[in-house]
Amino acid sequence: MLIDTHCHLDLPEFDADRESVLNRARSAGVERFIVVGFEPERWASTLRLADTEPGVFAAIGLHPTEADRWGTETEDGVRTQLHHDRVRAVGEIGLDYHWDRARPEAQKDAFADQIGLARDAGLPFIVHQRDAEADALDLLRSFQPPLRGVMHCFTGDASFAHACLDLGLFLGVGGAITHKRMNPLREAMTIVPLERILLETDAPYMSPEPHRSRRNEPSTVSVVAERLAELRKISPDEVEAVTSRSASQLFRLEAPAISSGCADE
Repeated sequence: MLIDTHCHLDLPEFDADRESVLNRARSAGVERFIVVGFEPERWASTLRLADTEPGVFAAIGLHPTEADRWGTETEDGVRTQLHHDRVRAVGEIGLDYHWDRARPEAQKDAFADQIGLARDAGLPFIVHQRDAEADALDLLRSFQPPLRGVMHCFTGDASFAHACLDLGLFLGVGGAITHKRMNPLREAMTIVPLERILLETDAPYMSPEPHRSRRNEPSTVSVVAERLAELRKISPDEVEAVTSRSASQLFRLEAPAISSGCADE
């Protein structure tokens, strides 16, 4: 069994063929999916998908590029959604200095508050950071380790990897492991413990080579697993077994049955 620990199957990019996308993924051995609702407009569609598709679970949070929207109403909205029985994480949350869409201080406030929500709910959190490594680590270090979460879309080097591991975080690895000029990432993936690595796609984004010009799909998590196995000189079966066990434990994917109701619009 493979697990895609981060995808966005509720986005409009999949409206025309979502069921076919899921079927292709299952044919490739992907049996469980974490679909990430990253803004209020996406929460209902994320939860509806988790309610209706076997093996699909949800994460709910406010993306850092939306952090200027953070306030009492949004915080209460996240807190309410976390009671849904298919929600397995808070996310994606964090810091993004690449896109000038939200004030850094607002991002930090939303990030810290949502870590608090995750801890109150007994859930892990999913971190998005882009061009913000130092500030992200500083904020994460302000919380008592070990932290229960994952550094999503990990593209850093060995030094950043060890800093994340020291905090207790897992590393989410996707299509970037196949991209050119990502040798520091590939080197890091050979030296960190395999049990601290999770597989993801970030679909429809971050397609692996040789499919970078195409929409990404959860089926390509098998490509990530094969590349990771090649780098570590182990079998794909071992990568599959260890990463799936880690994901199942972190996100508590020994699941209740699909619930009978959908999220409120």
